Amino acid sequence: MSDMDYLKKFPESQGEDTKERPQPADEPAETGTIGLGHADLLDMMQRTISQLVKDGTTRGDLKILSRTLRELRYAFKVFQPFRRQRKVTLFGSARTQPDQPAYQQAVEFGRAMAGHGWMVITGAGGGIMEAGHVGAGRALSMGLNIMLPFEQSANPVIEGDPKLVTMKYFFTRKLMFVKECSAVVCLPGGFGTLDETAEVLTLLQTGKQTMLPVVLLDEPGGDYWKYFGEFIDRSLLRGGMISEDDRALYRITDSVAVAIEETMRFYRVYHSMRYVGEYLVLRICHAISDDELANLNERFANILVSGKIEQLAALEEESNEPELNHLPRLRLHFDRKQLGRLRQLIDAVNDTCPTCSVSSTTCPN
Repeated sequence: MSDMDYLKKFPESQGEDTKERPQPADEPAETGTIGLGHADLLDMMQRTISQLVKDGTTRGDLKILSRTLRELRYAFKVFQPFRRQRKVTLFGSARTQPDQPAYQQAVEFGRAMAGHGWMVITGAGGGIMEAGHVGAGRALSMGLNIMLPFEQSANPVIEGDPKLVTMKYFFTRKLMFVKECSAVVCLPGGFGTLDETAEVLTLLQTGKQTMLPVVLLDEPGGDYWKYFGEFIDRSLLRGGMISEDDRALYRITDSVAVAIEETMRFYRVYHSMRYVGEYLVLRICHAISDDELANLNERFANILVSGKIEQLAALEEESNEPELNHLPRLRLHFDRKQLGRLRQLIDAVNDTCPTCSVSSTTCPN
């Protein structure tokens, strides 16, 4: 199905152009004569390669750099045709069996998100990864496999599919997991799942990842993420290692319905974000009223460096995304520190229209 077909059938699955999404998320928008162009960046890469020769870089280090560049180039190419389609990344154990409740949760979640036209990205292995793909089906599945001497081979749903990428390094794989997605859902898993979950939360807390919903999904009546949340509260929060507002960066539930609702409502009015100069710009699907804007300014004044939250039209610096020019903007001089409060601001924006359907590039709500 072409992008245009998906836009017509599943308007809620059409988000921003991930090729235009700044990486990391806190870098300002660069267009026209602002910033480095493609030729400048390629020239910089070539100079870096020349410098490696002068530095006497070892063969082993050169192999790491070469493999990293090749892996990412190929991954970018595979994901490019689907750059406007919203995707959810699903994490969880490779060892979960089909008869276990968590596996069935992942199947149900993947099927429901595919019903909205969303794609499902997993690590392409067995267990939870396979379950997510079983639910989504081959057409809406994308896989980021990892080369391991044991355990990890591509599951039957995604094996042989052109949307499958096999990678040597975990760090390049994790980059792709979060770079291309619009939401993250984590089911119970081992060290790898905890690593992936903690990294996503770290990227959100530090502003290196554009804001997105994160759901920690237990099996019905399960306590895996419940205990994780208690650890966060008792050790991290009580010890002053995170703030109370950081708890807004994730949602713990044992209900697939709640996981779906949490994922979808995040884009009910809010669409995407960019930094333009020193300002943070939130693209929204509907203009909000003067009273609603005043309420946001009253509630979130403490995250502003100066001025107020303003509502305005698209800025010239965002001209590289003309398909979003019709969307209203909220501009604020954000302190770039209180990311949990930023998530709460987005929730408050979405609450201005509780009956709206999910926003898209056309916002047909």
